[in-house]
Amino acid sequence: MGLFDRLFGNGSEEQTQPKIKFGRYSDSYKSPSSYEAWDAALEKFEAKEYLASYRAFFDYLRDENEDNVKLRETETGIHFDLFQGSKKISGFVDDQKLKAESKVAHTEKFRVAFMRRLVELNYELEYSRFALDKEGNITIIFDTYTIDGSPYKLYYALKEVATKADKQDDLLLDEFKSLKPVDVDHLEILSDEEKEVKCDYIKEQIQRTLDEVDNGRLNKDKYAGGVAYLLLHLIYKLDYLIKPEGFMMEVLERLHRLYSTKDEKRSMAELNQIICKELRTLLERPREEFYKEMYRVPATFGITMPVSHDRVVSLIDAELHQMDWYLDNGYDKIALAIPGFICSYCMFIYAIPHPGRELFHLYFEITESDYFKALGFPNYYYDTTTHTFDKKAIKKTIRRIVDDHRDRFHKLVFPTGSLDFTTLAHFARSYLQIIRNLDMTKVD
Repeated sequence: MGLFDRLFGNGSEEQTQPKIKFGRYSDSYKSPSSYEAWDAALEKFEAKEYLASYRAFFDYLRDENEDNVKLRETETGIHFDLFQGSKKISGFVDDQKLKAESKVAHTEKFRVAFMRRLVELNYELEYSRFALDKEGNITIIFDTYTIDGSPYKLYYALKEVATKADKQDDLLLDEFKSLKPVDVDHLEILSDEEKEVKCDYIKEQIQRTLDEVDNGRLNKDKYAGGVAYLLLHLIYKLDYLIKPEGFMMEVLERLHRLYSTKDEKRSMAELNQIICKELRTLLERPREEFYKEMYRVPATFGITMPVSHDRVVSLIDAELHQMDWYLDNGYDKIALAIPGFICSYCMFIYAIPHPGRELFHLYFEITESDYFKALGFPNYYYDTTTHTFDKKAIKKTIRRIVDDHRDRFHKLVFPTGSLDFTTLAHFARSYLQIIRNLDMTKVD
């Protein structure tokens, strides 16, 4: 049983672990039977056996760990429900036509402000459209004739409906107070204890980072690049460790876009100031607003990009050496932010090979050990009071990750003897250097 399985809901050891999800869902880690279902969907569609094709297509989408697809067949066709975050996508398909719809929010009055917003949003859509139904619900709709509804088209169209509905419901509800939530019976609200731990962590980490930027030894104007690592690490690790929804998720994505599409006329120091201002706004947000967006939900479509281990290697080669100067000159917090940035950025953007995902999660369990302890996880890999590692537990978990994937990654060997346990920063550097050199050749 792998670390990933224990965290995400498989196997006998699940009882010993809190039922907490981390990071963005990816539909890239499918079983061989799922890919067989995809091939069957294509074959049946080419043979014009449309309902058989769609049955296989929904089998491909189904993730048993998520319980994300529900079907009900009648004499006239197939009724289906898909779940993506806070939204449910319901539809019906017969021999002639398929229609899918997700209710985003409910309104009692048709106000100009949000209706204008829906018109603007429609320009961003390729397959679907926002609309208003007879009950006063804002919906997003996709329909197609089956003869034109290949599995490829269905996948991207339903993904658009699902991801746009999931993103826009919280944003519209937050901006337009007259709107009401709809179709949210499937949401699993987090316990008060988990909400409190996560909210404490959000506020503590933002405050610590801002204090380091404003009051740390590093000159924030002269070494703006180092400050950027600190801020980016915060943004991406909050996304992974908190798994936010709604407003906070949009804020983190907006901050990511500010860095990734940096205006050449704006200096890095100026950009850092803008990011800090946004983070202060998030810091001042009432706890109740965070709590409203803390719930556990299933998903069907991933938004991260599937990549090979080579992409991880390239990022490590480009960034990891940047920590050396900061480490040699006593700027340990900046130094540690760089490997943290690498791990959290990969989890934010990419769907990396399965062993790498588990190893990066272990990195967070080690470097953010107090947070995991507060959430109720049993392993305490790094004692922040004594600054000591549980070396035995770390090596044991690494060996288990490698063993769990030996059947698909025959050449995967992790030399735990090369880990440097001198300090947390030294450990982080050695850990990523080892990951960089792993052979992630997959056997199909």
